[in-house]
Amino acid sequence: MDSVRTVADLAEKARFASRTLSTASGAERKAALEAIAQALITRSSEILAANELDMVNAREEKMHPQMQDRLLLTAERIAGMADGARQVAALPDPLGQVLNESTLPNGLHLRQMSVPFGVIGMVYEARPNVTVDAAVILLMSGNAALLRGSSTARNSNEILVNVMRDAIASTKISPEVIQLVPSEDRATVKALLTARGKVDLVIPRGSAQLIRMVVDEATVPTIETGAGVCHVYVDEFADIDKALPILLNSKTHRPSVCNAAETLLVHKNIAPTFLPLALKALTDAGVALHGDATVQKVAEKFGVASTPATEENWCTEYGILEMNVAVVDSVDAAADHIAKYGTNHTEAIVTENQASADRFIALADCAAVMVNASTRFTDGEQMGFGAEIGISNQKLHARGPMGLAAMTTTTWIVTGNGQIRS
Repeated sequence: MDSVRTVADLAEKARFASRTLSTASGAERKAALEAIAQALITRSSEILAANELDMVNAREEKMHPQMQDRLLLTAERIAGMADGARQVAALPDPLGQVLNESTLPNGLHLRQMSVPFGVIGMVYEARPNVTVDAAVILLMSGNAALLRGSSTARNSNEILVNVMRDAIASTKISPEVIQLVPSEDRATVKALLTARGKVDLVIPRGSAQLIRMVVDEATVPTIETGAGVCHVYVDEFADIDKALPILLNSKTHRPSVCNAAETLLVHKNIAPTFLPLALKALTDAGVALHGDATVQKVAEKFGVASTPATEENWCTEYGILEMNVAVVDSVDAAADHIAKYGTNHTEAIVTENQASADRFIALADCAAVMVNASTRFTDGEQMGFGAEIGISNQKLHARGPMGLAAMTTTTWIVTGNGQIRS
């Protein structure tokens, strides 16, 4: 396979078809998303059958159980994808929004208007729900989609793309706006990342290794997403009745996702009371623990299994039921630890003291700060954006959960009445 030619051909088809998106009304794009949502439900048995082929391969290859969970589709999860498409369809149209407007002394009228990027590539791992989430967000924001999932989800991704293309074939939007990049050849990833001039933007979604590879190798502009070494800091002024559920939800609700917490930091003044409760609760939930010297002593005293935390532990995004625990002297010490080992994703503080919260917020250089709430709320749907295309932890263009508005850029429209420049 000539991967460069393949990707170039797909990008060319997508760009030509994107004209049907840029000229479609908001109502027509919404109708396309509604058609996709209905088709997902109607053809769910086909989707489940294709997904089972991928699951059989995953089990034979002894894929990690947490990764199998990401790959697995159920009737409930398909219904969730359909609901996500409907939620995006119900959001305000992101295109044609006038962000700035003025009239110059020479009579020229200026408008800065939101417009699509054009052709956006997605590179992601074994999460077939991303195939639908990405497609519907890109369609609603007027962008054509080049979807490059992993080979482990090939059958699932193929049927999902077929279902979506068939669904919009009866609308005014061309099915060619959704293109699936072949996953059996790894070279197609590099071809997509280097298709500068043919692809306008690439977004990676997956492990820290995948994201770093995309950012390092791409010549196409990228948005860095997802790597999540997230922390929960329990302040000396924390309400323990709030802190324990927040900690457990942050770590155990769905440990395989990027907004799951990987490290617990506990202020030394509350540690004698909170640490024994936290260590036992985490252990009872099946979490393997790594602790600093103070935590090790407490764990041994109360009969809780733990191992010494290493430098590698502190900077690891586990994605499984595994967690680091440390005792710190102050808010500033917690912030120093986070600055050293975090990934600018989501950090949480549990405290009843507003000064502690304000200082933590000021020191936390990240996409989202949670005050007395689980890290799991850094999520487009949970924050009212509908489905998200990813969570950006970089600073340019977009930061945090990226919904429709983040998938647009702007054009300046200058209207005159014969003015010329002297």
